Amino acid sequence: MKTILNVIWLVLSGFWLFLAYLAAGALLCITIIGIPFGIAAFRIGAYALWPFGRTTVERRDAGAPSCIGNVLWLVLAGWWLALAHVVTGVLLCITIIGIPFGIANFKLIPVSLLPLGREIVPTDQPFSSRW
Repeated sequence: MKTILNVIWLVLSGFWLFLAYLAAGALLCITIIGIPFGIAAFRIGAYALWPFGRTTVERRDAGAPSCIGNVLWLVLAGWWLALAHVVTGVLLCITIIGIPFGIANFKLIPVSLLPLGREIVPTDQPFSSRW
């Protein structure tokens, strides 16, 4: 079932969101300071490309640097990517078939706003992150 949902997601919105994260990551990687943010954008882009069957968990070893990085991320790219999720989610919720995919878009908004200090794990092992 996860595969079917992921394929439909890929066609309806996943590919375009992946391209948005790819563009944001490429722009952020232009400077040396932006490389960690670009890597985070690429990581979330892969998650946005194929989200069903995976989830995000908070990393316990993430400290103050990830908090500061999240503030910078929010200003540099977070708002625009979250806005893309909101618009795509609303458009998908217009049809009955698209409602689960719209809800999945809304669930990606917190990750797009504050990605640092989070880890993407399979849904069958949500607590297998590093402690």
